[in-house]
Amino acid sequence: MTRVLLAIALASTVLAVVPPSYAGERVVGRGTPASCTSAAVVRAVAKGGVITFDCGPDPVTIRMRQTAKVVNDSRRVVIDGGGLVTLDGGGQRRILYQNTCDPEQHWSTSHCDDQAWPQLVLRHLTLAHGNSTGERYDGGGGGAVFVRGGRLKIVGSRFLGNRCDRSGPDLGGAAVRVLDQYRDRPVSVVGSEFRGGRCSNGGALSSIGVSWRVRGTTFVGNRAIGRGANPARGGTPGGGSGGAIYLDGNRFTLDLDDTVVRDNVAKEGGGAVFFVSNDRTGTMRIRHSTLERNPSQGFETQGLPGIFFLGARRPTVTDSVLR
Repeated sequence: MTRVLLAIALASTVLAVVPPSYAGERVVGRGTPASCTSAAVVRAVAKGGVITFDCGPDPVTIRMRQTAKVVNDSRRVVIDGGGLVTLDGGGQRRILYQNTCDPEQHWSTSHCDDQAWPQLVLRHLTLAHGNSTGERYDGGGGGAVFVRGGRLKIVGSRFLGNRCDRSGPDLGGAAVRVLDQYRDRPVSVVGSEFRGGRCSNGGALSSIGVSWRVRGTTFVGNRAIGRGANPARGGTPGGGSGGAIYLDGNRFTLDLDDTVVRDNVAKEGGGAVFFVSNDRTGTMRIRHSTLERNPSQGFETQGLPGIFFLGARRPTVTDSVLR
């Protein structure tokens, strides 16, 4: 009996803190490209739920006139482009923003840096020409997508020609920047593509203290263009590490599985991957992957072409090519 009462009490507590979820599907557009507007995307993202598009039978590009921002009491936000939709920042603005610690997006719990929601899923969507240059709230970065808190998953999506600030010792993520995930669970990236990103660090992905599971994904032609590394050398603005991926923090992991990292460049360290676990607890695993032609113009770890690694032990490499 005591256990039953305890279970009821716990269930009541959970119900009290879980935010309202949004049922059903939100459709952007009314069957024509002209009906698929930036304003409609911004409204749909703010309302949350599953977002799909009805823009006609052909591929469509929606030029974003404003950053679409996730409201933090949305439980789940799924943006499904159906393989036909491109959200384009026009080289002028970040495309998507989620930050559970930003009071303007509503504080929904007392532990903003470790709450379970919003759960943001990007599915079969292209995000192109996002640019977060000058956006320095919570450190900046994330030219196409910035996420702090909740959860993030990327499936079958493309990130093309995104940008963030050209300098800064720890700023990064031309495509995606992530700070904090619920209970330190990893960001999942599956079957996606990152091309042509430019940022001080992390020409594609960047995070601090966040783990990643990357599977069936391609990183090509991304560049870390900062100068001076981290901490910045005297007389430099800092940056230039992680041509494709820049990861910093304490305990975190990186798993690359069935993934291609090719022709990325870092002006400083890690033409493919820069991985620094400050307390040396972080681990990296590479399986069934190819990492090639990723020059590190400053420094890299001996025997690991294109990688600069400081962690718990040497990365585990299985059935993979590094050259």
